[in-house]
This record gives sequence, structure tokens and C-alpha cells, in this order.
Amino acid sequence: MSDGFLGFKTSFMLDAVVVSLVLIVPAILYSIYVVKFTFNYSLHRNLQVSLGVVLFLAVTAFEVDMQWIQGGWENVVQKRDVPLTDEQFQFVRKLLWVHLVFAITTPVLWGITLVLALKRFSNPPFPGPHSPLHRRLAWISTIDIVLTSITGLTFYYMAFIR
Repeated sequence: MSDGFLGFKTSFMLDAVVVSLVLIVPAILYSIYVVKFTFNYSLHRNLQVSLGVVLFLAVTAFEVDMQWIQGGWENVVQKRDVPLTDEQFQFVRKLLWVHLVFAITTPVLWGITLVLALKRFSNPPFPGPHSPLHRRLAWISTIDIVLTSITGLTFYYMAFIR
């Protein structure tokens, strides 16, 4: 089990996902800016599809690494120089469960938002009858990914840095 590239005793893929969590929120905000203020619907679509594909691949690689190579997150936590106390470990476990609520719902919501948009908007994309539902789903998905990022980064900090 090799360490991650951020300087902590984690794994390469864990650090890659952490970097993704940091970068995804500004990327989504840029995508929202592009559609809301420049009305560049094609760029917005392309950004969202690209972000979705990249995150899907990153999370898939992360899960393979975490479950099959590392043998679970607990094994990665045990690599720390200073072990977590039982109380700290239980707190970190609870943080992980909160994170998983958002981490599991995000790809589902994002996937539904993307699939419906690709099916219901014209090509090239332009506002239409699907727009009101798309806006609602998109904001829910955006809030969900922001909460995924916040809880994931909090978990990383508490489990591997602090």
C-alpha cells in the first residue's frame, strides 16, 4: 500500500478524489455561469457531460482502489503515524456515513439530470419545455455535489490529517 501524493498516509486514488472534490465545485460554478450569463448552452452541456464522465471514472477507480487494493477505508486510516483513538475513529465513521449519503445521491441526481437533458433538449441545446424541471434538478444536483465535497473534505481532514 503506497501513500498518496498530498503528503499524507492515504492512497493515490484517495488523494485524487480529494483533489477532484476541490476542483468540481468551481468547475460546476463556471458551467452555471456559462449557461446563465453567456447563454452558451452547448458549452454548458459539454462541460457537464465531461465532468460527469471524469467523476464517474475517478470514483470507479477510487472504489476499486479502496475496496480491492486497500481492503477498506479502515486499513488506510491505520496507516497514520498517530493512530486515531476509539472515540476519534467512531466520529470519523459517522462523518463517513454522512458523506456517503451525499456521495451516493450525487451521481444518481446528476445522472438523471444529464440523461433527461440529453433526451429532452434539442441538439444544439436551447431552452425549451424541459427547462423548468432541468433547472430544479440541476440546482438540487449542485447542492448535493457541494455537500459531497464539503463532507468528503471534512472526512479526509479528520481521518488523515488531524
